[in-house]
Amino acid sequence: MTTPIISVEDLSKAYRLGIKDKTRDTLVGSLFAMAKSPFVNWKRLASLDTHSPANRQGEIVWALKDVSFEVQAGEVIGIIGRNGAGKSTLLKILSRITEPTSGEVKLRGRVSSLLEVGTGFHPELSGRDNIYMNGTILGMTKREIDGKFDEIVEFSGVEKFLDTPVKRHSSGMQVRLAFAVAAHLEPEILIVDEVLAVGDADFQKKCLGKMQGVARSGRTVLFVSHNMAAVQNLCGKAILLEQGSVIAFDSCSEVTNQYLGSTISAASRDMASCRLTGMQPVIESVELLSADGTPGATIACGSAATIVIKYKAPQPLPAARFGIRIENLLGENLIFLQSLMEHGVHIDMPAEGTVRCNIPELPLLPGTYFVWVGCASNETAIDAVDRVLEINIVGGDFYGSGRLPSTDNAKIVLRSRWDFPDTKA
Repeated sequence: MTTPIISVEDLSKAYRLGIKDKTRDTLVGSLFAMAKSPFVNWKRLASLDTHSPANRQGEIVWALKDVSFEVQAGEVIGIIGRNGAGKSTLLKILSRITEPTSGEVKLRGRVSSLLEVGTGFHPELSGRDNIYMNGTILGMTKREIDGKFDEIVEFSGVEKFLDTPVKRHSSGMQVRLAFAVAAHLEPEILIVDEVLAVGDADFQKKCLGKMQGVARSGRTVLFVSHNMAAVQNLCGKAILLEQGSVIAFDSCSEVTNQYLGSTISAASRDMASCRLTGMQPVIESVELLSADGTPGATIACGSAATIVIKYKAPQPLPAARFGIRIENLLGENLIFLQSLMEHGVHIDMPAEGTVRCNIPELPLLPGTYFVWVGCASNETAIDAVDRVLEINIVGGDFYGSGRLPSTDNAKIVLRSRWDFPDTKA
């Protein structure tokens, strides 16, 4: 059995919430507090070594609790979970930025991490100096850094500002340079947090491509992101954290589906919870009808469907339009339908009524999807409700051949005609 490149065993991290000491409000109280502080601090430090229920409440918060897992060399692992689940704390411990309260971490290789904009950069030094400083910290020689220098600069796209102190760089420039340094100095382990969200779409695509290249070269990548599409595209396995504990560590698709399913089931489906901030409560209900007019949430691939929107406004809606967007579990927009596109003109609507969107063939592969609905009047958005309706698509004979493409190859189905003119009859 091969030795894992990362071993985490019973890892825990505790933080103490701020406590106001009212005895320091007076001079006598401050002097008294100074005298007893060594004993108080020793007692509080000793209490961090236990996981008693008393310590889990009040002033001590456990960001991580008994986390254990192993990562083999060359694996690309996604780390996912809700905000506050402990993802960033775990990466900081693995990057040796902070020490654990208890437990053990073994890293068998050089670690390069990018946890926030400017991580590991000295603000007073230029970009050029920071490249060499980071390489030296990773244990590289000047000759090794020289060999990678031009590639780092080209990837970052900040050559014009290379000799300017990084404190004068924009956040986007800093993250471009920081990622270029972290990814190109050939660490055995690359750790990347959600910081990529700072960059623009082109840069994010470029970074994902580079991380795929790092993974193909046999190096190990730990990637934290709320972008499930990026996680599934990059990672082979994923770790799901919840309240500081590992809930699942399995194939990426299994874990992301488990995470998205738990998020969805926890969310309320009532109209108020789905309504976007600042919108007026005009849309009263959204319903899915199958081809025979039966209400439900399950439709066969390629079958007809109707989405029925009931609305009630305080006054008529002149120059109105309604829109429907369908997205997948990962939040990727797949289909957008709008009344203006079909009719070419706006429609004057009464204050109260029903709108029906008839779809002759729903071209979605088997899976779970969500519907966003919005309405506008006189070019002004009035109401919008997100993920107000869940649609479950099951297998159907869309092509009449009994076959469907796999979800790895496509997200929707589309009719086409194939001719073979060189084939003899």
